[in-house]
Amino acid sequence: MRFFLCVHEGFGTFSVWRGVAMAEQAIFTVLAMVSDGSGNLLMEDRNDPGWPGICFPGGHVEPGEAFTAAAIRETREETGLTIENPTLCGVKQFPAKGNARYVVFFYKADRYTGNLRSSDEGEVFWLPRQQLSEYPLVEDFMDMLKVFESDTLNEFQYYQEDNGEWGLRLL
Repeated sequence: MRFFLCVHEGFGTFSVWRGVAMAEQAIFTVLAMVSDGSGNLLMEDRNDPGWPGICFPGGHVEPGEAFTAAAIRETREETGLTIENPTLCGVKQFPAKGNARYVVFFYKADRYTGNLRSSDEGEVFWLPRQQLSEYPLVEDFMDMLKVFESDTLNEFQYYQEDNGEWGLRLL
Protein backbone atom coordinates (compact mmCIF):
# COMPACT_ATOMS: atom_id res chain seq x y z
CA MET A 1 0.00 0.00 0.00
CA ARG A 2 1.39 3.40 -1.02
CA PHE A 3 0.19 6.73 0.26
CA PHE A 4 1.53 10.22 0.72
CA LEU A 5 0.22 12.87 3.08
CA CYS A 6 1.71 16.31 3.44
CA VAL A 7 0.48 18.73 6.10
CA HIS A 8 2.01 22.20 6.37
CA GLU A 9 2.60 23.50 9.89
CA GLY A 10 4.54 26.68 10.59
CA PHE A 11 7.92 26.71 8.89
CA GLY A 12 8.13 22.99 8.17
CA THR A 13 6.27 20.18 6.57
CA PHE A 14 5.25 16.84 7.99
CA SER A 15 5.10 14.06 5.47
CA VAL A 16 4.13 10.41 5.58
CA TRP A 17 5.38 8.14 2.82
CA ARG A 18 4.58 4.44 3.02
CA GLY A 19 3.77 4.86 6.69
CA VAL A 20 7.13 6.47 7.58
CA ALA A 21 6.99 9.98 9.06
CA MET A 22 9.47 12.56 7.74
CA ALA A 23 9.81 16.16 8.86
CA GLU A 24 11.79 18.96 7.33
CA GLN A 25 12.18 22.52 8.52
CA ALA A 26 12.68 25.31 5.98
CA ILE A 27 14.06 28.83 6.12
CA PHE A 28 12.52 31.03 3.41
CA THR A 29 14.24 34.05 1.87
CA VAL A 30 13.99 36.11 -1.33
CA LEU A 31 16.31 37.94 -3.75
CA ALA A 32 15.09 40.51 -6.28
CA MET A 33 16.87 41.34 -9.54
CA VAL A 34 15.68 44.84 -10.45
CA SER A 35 16.59 46.27 -13.84
CA ASP A 36 16.07 49.84 -15.05
CA GLY A 37 15.40 49.01 -18.73
CA SER A 38 18.74 50.55 -19.80
CA GLY A 39 21.03 47.62 -19.01
CA ASN A 40 21.59 48.50 -15.34
CA LEU A 41 20.93 46.21 -12.37
CA LEU A 42 20.17 47.32 -8.82
CA MET A 43 22.98 46.04 -6.60
CA GLU A 44 23.69 46.08 -2.88
CA ASP A 45 27.11 46.04 -1.26
CA ARG A 46 26.11 43.89 1.69
CA ASN A 47 27.17 44.64 5.28
CA ASP A 48 26.83 40.95 6.20
CA PRO A 49 30.20 39.39 7.20
CA GLY A 50 28.62 35.93 6.80
CA TRP A 51 27.93 36.49 3.08
CA PRO A 52 29.99 39.51 1.99
CA GLY A 53 30.00 41.08 -1.43
CA ILE A 54 27.78 42.68 -4.04
CA CYS A 55 24.38 41.04 -4.60
CA PHE A 56 20.74 41.78 -5.32
CA PRO A 57 18.57 43.09 -2.47
CA GLY A 58 16.61 40.54 -0.46
CA GLY A 59 16.09 38.93 2.91
CA HIS A 60 13.96 36.69 5.09
CA VAL A 61 10.27 35.98 4.60
CA GLU A 62 8.30 36.86 7.72
CA PRO A 63 6.01 34.19 9.25
CA GLY A 64 2.74 34.10 7.31
CA GLU A 65 4.02 36.51 4.64
CA ALA A 66 3.55 35.73 0.95
CA PHE A 67 6.84 35.21 -0.88
CA THR A 68 6.08 37.90 -3.47
CA ALA A 69 5.12 40.34 -0.72
CA ALA A 70 8.46 39.60 0.98
CA ALA A 71 10.35 40.41 -2.24
CA ILE A 72 8.51 43.74 -2.49
CA ARG A 73 9.02 44.56 1.21
CA GLU A 74 12.70 43.60 1.34
CA THR A 75 13.50 45.59 -1.81
CA ARG A 76 11.68 48.65 -0.42
CA GLU A 77 13.36 48.38 3.01
CA GLU A 78 16.85 47.98 1.57
CA THR A 79 16.68 50.31 -1.45
CA GLY A 80 13.77 52.75 -1.09
CA LEU A 81 12.23 51.39 -4.30
CA THR A 82 8.85 49.64 -4.43
CA ILE A 83 8.98 47.02 -7.19
CA GLU A 84 5.82 46.34 -9.18
CA ASN A 85 4.69 42.94 -10.43
CA PRO A 86 7.81 40.96 -9.53
CA THR A 87 8.03 37.65 -11.38
CA LEU A 88 9.16 34.45 -9.70
CA CYS A 89 12.01 33.19 -11.90
CA GLY A 90 13.82 30.55 -9.87
CA VAL A 91 14.81 29.07 -6.56
CA LYS A 92 18.06 28.36 -4.73
CA GLN A 93 18.26 25.74 -2.03
CA PHE A 94 20.82 24.13 0.23
CA PRO A 95 20.98 22.22 3.51
CA ALA A 96 21.15 24.42 6.60
CA LYS A 97 21.95 23.74 10.25
CA GLY A 98 19.59 21.58 12.24
CA ASN A 99 18.41 19.44 9.31
CA ALA A 100 16.68 22.45 7.77
CA ARG A 101 16.55 23.49 4.13
CA TYR A 102 17.43 27.07 3.22
CA VAL A 103 15.26 28.23 0.31
CA VAL A 104 15.78 31.46 -1.65
CA PHE A 105 13.05 32.50 -4.09
CA PHE A 106 14.39 34.50 -7.05
CA TYR A 107 12.28 37.38 -8.42
CA LYS A 108 12.76 39.75 -11.35
CA ALA A 109 11.24 43.22 -11.75
CA ASP A 110 11.72 46.10 -14.18
CA ARG A 111 9.03 48.44 -12.88
CA TYR A 112 9.38 50.37 -9.64
CA THR A 113 8.56 53.62 -7.88
CA GLY A 114 10.39 55.60 -5.22
CA ASN A 115 13.81 57.11 -4.70
CA LEU A 116 16.96 55.03 -4.41
CA ARG A 117 18.53 55.12 -0.93
CA SER A 118 20.87 52.85 0.99
CA SER A 119 20.05 51.22 4.33
CA ASP A 120 21.82 49.54 7.24
CA GLU A 121 21.88 46.39 5.07
CA GLY A 122 24.38 48.02 2.70
CA GLU A 123 25.01 50.60 0.01
CA VAL A 124 22.78 50.29 -3.07
CA PHE A 125 23.57 51.49 -6.58
CA TRP A 126 22.82 50.89 -10.26
CA LEU A 127 25.47 48.91 -12.10
CA PRO A 128 25.70 48.20 -15.84
CA ARG A 129 25.22 44.44 -16.36
CA GLN A 130 28.45 44.17 -18.36
CA GLN A 131 30.49 45.55 -15.40
CA LEU A 132 29.46 42.87 -12.87
CA SER A 133 32.75 40.98 -13.20
CA GLU A 134 34.67 44.11 -12.12
CA TYR A 135 33.07 44.06 -8.64
CA PRO A 136 33.52 41.81 -5.57
CA LEU A 137 30.35 39.76 -5.95
CA VAL A 138 29.02 37.32 -3.34
CA GLU A 139 30.62 33.92 -3.77
CA ASP A 140 28.04 32.23 -6.00
CA PHE A 141 26.52 35.28 -7.70
CA MET A 142 27.39 34.44 -11.32
CA ASP A 143 25.81 30.98 -11.00
CA MET A 144 22.68 32.52 -9.45
CA LEU A 145 22.58 35.06 -12.28
CA LYS A 146 22.38 32.20 -14.80
CA VAL A 147 19.10 31.13 -13.20
CA PHE A 148 17.77 34.71 -12.98
CA GLU A 149 18.46 35.31 -16.68
CA SER A 150 17.68 31.90 -18.18
CA ASP A 151 14.50 30.79 -19.87
CA THR A 152 15.40 27.13 -19.27
CA LEU A 153 17.02 27.05 -15.81
CA ASN A 154 14.89 27.48 -12.70
CA GLU A 155 16.80 25.94 -9.81
CA PHE A 156 20.17 26.36 -8.10
CA GLN A 157 20.99 23.60 -5.63
CA TYR A 158 23.93 22.90 -3.36
CA TYR A 159 24.05 19.25 -2.35
CA GLN A 160 26.43 17.02 -0.45
CA GLU A 161 28.03 14.01 -2.15
CA ASP A 162 28.39 10.67 -0.37
CA ASN A 163 32.08 11.49 0.18
CA GLY A 164 31.16 14.74 1.99
CA GLU A 165 32.15 17.05 -0.87
CA TRP A 166 29.71 19.80 -1.86
CA GLY A 167 28.32 20.03 -5.37
CA LEU A 168 26.30 22.58 -7.29
CA ARG A 169 23.53 21.83 -9.76
CA LEU A 170 21.74 24.25 -12.04
CA LEU A 171 18.48 22.66 -13.15
